[in-house]
Amino acid sequence: MRRLWGRANSANVMKPIWLMEELNLPYERIDVGGKFGRTDTPEYRRMNPTGLVPALEEDGFTLWESNAILRYICNACAPDSPLYPSEPRARGIVDCWMDASQTTLSRPQSVVLWTLVRTPPEQRDYAALQKAMQEADRAWALVEQQTKQHPYVAGDTFTLADIAWGVHVHRWFVLPIERSDAPSLYAWYQRLLQRPAYATHCAGPVT
Repeated sequence: MRRLWGRANSANVMKPIWLMEELNLPYERIDVGGKFGRTDTPEYRRMNPTGLVPALEEDGFTLWESNAILRYICNACAPDSPLYPSEPRARGIVDCWMDASQTTLSRPQSVVLWTLVRTPPEQRDYAALQKAMQEADRAWALVEQQTKQHPYVAGDTFTLADIAWGVHVHRWFVLPIERSDAPSLYAWYQRLLQRPAYATHCAGPVT
């Protein structure tokens, strides 16, 4: 039995949800984290020692870190899928963009989300918000340049790189923030919205 532990409004939980829906894989999702708590229990910490979400559980095997989970699912369940190509250079490009989403975008965009959505107005640090918006804008400029040349982040086909960045782009366009004009980025976002799994699980209300 495959179980995904994590709350549905977490971008990092959305990643494996989206992938498993794309691959039509059966799974059970269990709410933990945020208002659900339970991530500080010994049972959960045995699955994910960071106390963050998500955690994947399969018949006694556990895995954490969202991008590692994406790679594992493809390797284990869809080894021939173009989502994670086996050719070394093509896979290297996908890996590069997946890791870049974590190193360039994840932290500043999290600051933007938490400030505007999960923090009361009187408690917001607007100087930190402005700095985070600028950093996130620079990260998204990388994808804007890439999608000027290709329809998807890692090239001409949809891959795990699109999942790693795509769970964040809906928030980028719907939150009331300052952002640079990015027509190619927006066109890529519109392509993602045509995918039922993305529209259903990643493009809902931002909470």
